[in-house]
Amino acid sequence: MDPTLFQQLLGARFYRLPASLRALHGIRGEGLYAGRATVVRGTRPLARLCARIAGLPPGMEDVPTTVAFVADARGETWRRDFGGKAMQSRLWRRGPWLCERLGPLQFRFALHARDDAIHWEVAAVRLLGVLPLPAALFSQVRCRERERAGRYEFRVEAAMPLIGPLVRYEGWLEPA
Repeated sequence: MDPTLFQQLLGARFYRLPASLRALHGIRGEGLYAGRATVVRGTRPLARLCARIAGLPPGMEDVPTTVAFVADARGETWRRDFGGKAMQSRLWRRGPWLCERLGPLQFRFALHARDDAIHWEVAAVRLLGVLPLPAALFSQVRCRERERAGRYEFRVEAAMPLIGPLVRYEGWLEPA
């Protein structure tokens, strides 16, 4: 059986992760997870505009959240639903990088498995897949996945210099 996207990127480190992370990132075909999340959006006008362009969810507190995963040979599609507000991205591998298309932006992340967690670090960003943007502008984009109380837990934060916080969303998921 071919390794999943995260198994490919993390190699042997994948198998040392907590069970909930291995299960979620071990999905082949289709999978559905459900839980709860809180979304905090930036309040500055330019931050709101950037978040809207990227398709980030609006602010909301402790809402039902689902993520439908579809994994195929080319990568994974994540269809998130935060309290009725959809957010979708496509993920794939390019060399050592996890690539994610979110709205008009294409991110390349370095994945680090440490402290029983997966940390995503921005390595490069492109607008519309072709125009390189300075990675330093996105140094405050972070993701951490870990297990807590036996459940998969996530925290994503995005801020930019001069623009300020764009979004922070965090919560937990378990198989639905």
